[in-house]
Amino acid sequence: MKKAFFGFAAILIINSLITRGMIQAQDISLPSPSRKGGMPLMEALDARGSARLFSEKDLSLQQLSDLLWAAWGINRESDGKRTAPSSHNRQEMDLYVTLRSGLYIYDATGCRLKQVHSRDIRALTGTQDFPATAPVNLVYVADLAKRGLKEGQQVTEADQLSSWANTGFMAQNVYLFCASEQLACVIRAMVPRDKLAPEMGLKPLQVIILAQTVGFPGE
Repeated sequence: MKKAFFGFAAILIINSLITRGMIQAQDISLPSPSRKGGMPLMEALDARGSARLFSEKDLSLQQLSDLLWAAWGINRESDGKRTAPSSHNRQEMDLYVTLRSGLYIYDATGCRLKQVHSRDIRALTGTQDFPATAPVNLVYVADLAKRGLKEGQQVTEADQLSSWANTGFMAQNVYLFCASEQLACVIRAMVPRDKLAPEMGLKPLQVIILAQTVGFPGE
């Protein structure tokens, strides 16, 4: 009886910690990214292109880890700097990942995907048909609070210019990685931001910049 009581108490404690966000039971631990090898740069540039036909086949965890590291990983652990430039090193970009298993945010330091929720919102990341069935849609989000803006302050186009540039750097890294790995991808500006932002639980100063679909080439 005592063992049963303590077992039940442990379950209650764990559930409480999960509810309060202290334990994320559905986070995805990623393998360390492969930082060597791949296609030579000039060959990757020659092979780089956009595609809009995707297989529904999922990427492996290793491919997903390498993809996210290429986009926004840490390549200089001594000072936490990234694979893509960031104006004044503010690192205001958040890289969200939509999978069939839910919405995640990339934690480069912890090498994991932190689950935001378990709903499949891939269809909301674009106005075309293919984002709904492609295995991965990246959503580039700028947290303008990290650029010094205050909540309630009007966000202007000028406030977002650096974030647009930073997104371009990240997206090109993804393009080159996909060329090297013979994956398909496309960057997209046609994003229903007014519908997607609430489903992502974004704060007022978190702004969706672009989305990018990644997967195996379709037939």
